Amino acid sequence: MHFSEVFRQPLSRRSALKIGAAATLASQAAVLEQAASMPERLAMAAGALPDIQFDLGNFIAPAFAVDGVMVRFGPVFTLFVPARLTRNPTGSDRQVLAGALNAIEATHAFSPSGIFTFVAYGTPYFRRLPGSVVTANMPRTLDTGRPVLEEAVACPTDVVAGNGITKKTFNVPLTIESNDMLFTFRSDSMRNLSDVLGWLEGSSVLAGRRLQSPAFRGLLQFRTPRLMFQQIGITRKVADMVRLPYAKQINPQSPMWMGFADQQTDAAGPAQIVTFQGNAQARLSTAKAGDYFDNGSIQHLSHDILDLDAFYALPNTDPDAPDGEDYLERVQYMFRSNQLGTAHGVPSEGNADQFADGGGPSFLRNVFQGANDAAMGAQAAGGKFTPQNAKQTATFTGLGRIGHISALQRSSRLADGTPLHIRMDGAGLNSMDVPDGSIQPKLEFTAFVPSAQFFRIMRDNTAALDLQEQFDVQDDDNGLERFITATRRQNFLVPPRRHRAFPLLELTGRRR
Repeated sequence: MHFSEVFRQPLSRRSALKIGAAATLASQAAVLEQAASMPERLAMAAGALPDIQFDLGNFIAPAFAVDGVMVRFGPVFTLFVPARLTRNPTGSDRQVLAGALNAIEATHAFSPSGIFTFVAYGTPYFRRLPGSVVTANMPRTLDTGRPVLEEAVACPTDVVAGNGITKKTFNVPLTIESNDMLFTFRSDSMRNLSDVLGWLEGSSVLAGRRLQSPAFRGLLQFRTPRLMFQQIGITRKVADMVRLPYAKQINPQSPMWMGFADQQTDAAGPAQIVTFQGNAQARLSTAKAGDYFDNGSIQHLSHDILDLDAFYALPNTDPDAPDGEDYLERVQYMFRSNQLGTAHGVPSEGNADQFADGGGPSFLRNVFQGANDAAMGAQAAGGKFTPQNAKQTATFTGLGRIGHISALQRSSRLADGTPLHIRMDGAGLNSMDVPDGSIQPKLEFTAFVPSAQFFRIMRDNTAALDLQEQFDVQDDDNGLERFITATRRQNFLVPPRRHRAFPLLELTGRRR
């Protein structure tokens, strides 16, 4: 079977669970391993493993510039593996999980060439514990007093019965998932991901050596894994390999399906600022240093189908966009309407051909123009864009527009521009939740934030339906909302490393 045909075979969730999470992952590896290249990374000085589980800054390569834009790339592959518990865990289970996580890190280096492992817990897990123990240790937001961990909710542009939202191609209703746990594995090596997941599932082989798998005694039920990949140029390579109809419109440099890089160094805050205790710049919850969950954070996970046929529409192919979606249009949808690309260090409105190979540069600065930027764009403040009035939030058409990034930044940053979140999103390619079972490009999205409330507000602001209604902005001039269908969402709490194995369980008295 040709490798492109591997991805044409639909795999139901029932089948995936039957053959196991590791085998499901292996079905995707053939294509992605051929598209990816092993990065040449500078050796990083080894240090103590971080109490903030996702703080990898000292363990991955430093930032570098592409077209004058500073970017930093984590591991090529990230694997999200949700899990459900078949019973309430015991103290013995806690020891087994802690031992398993330690064994992984003793066998594989804590580095991109090895594997990074994070463990997070959903509201179903915490409902298994005595409410008094959870309440006594769960931080609360300083402004509203709400628990930092609350279940995810639909955003205003998700497909939910009764909200009037429909999507043109993938009109799939949102599911709020109910997993107890989320394992996140990151590595430059697909083999390492498969190795660790297979060992947790019972292979009793780790890094090629015989090692008894953890004695979970049926406790963990792994759900279908979701594989994310990011590397300069990887999406175009994959698109060519699996013969996507719009492959030649994807920028050959882009690490993301939508043609623009999402790895700018100024697009994420420092790890400490997104924890519950925060840092000197911002603290949004009651947590203090030394508290049980001080270096914990909220991890939001969503699974999104991308309508790239519409995003990359050529002229005279879509009656809803007869002129097609050229490079400047896509810049406006992604960023804002007064931002130009940069090619070789100078402003660029894209190539003469606005459609082939992305139509223009992939790496653009993630410019913060203030929390009011999206509102200014929605009302076309400053009129039609010229180099002279660029800072007045003028739009290229002179009509109201809302950019995805500018809308997100309505509440995602401090006044000085420091982000209060860390996004860790990337490309996916699978059949999960696609109505006809076909393989489709996905956005596998996760973010670390100080509270569930913070993420809900940030995502509502990104949808920007309030600005769209207030300033009479057309649906097709509002960011990326019509091109993305979120089919799954869930919030998890990422505890500090020192409490990553079944947090709070030791405070309940459950020994056996």
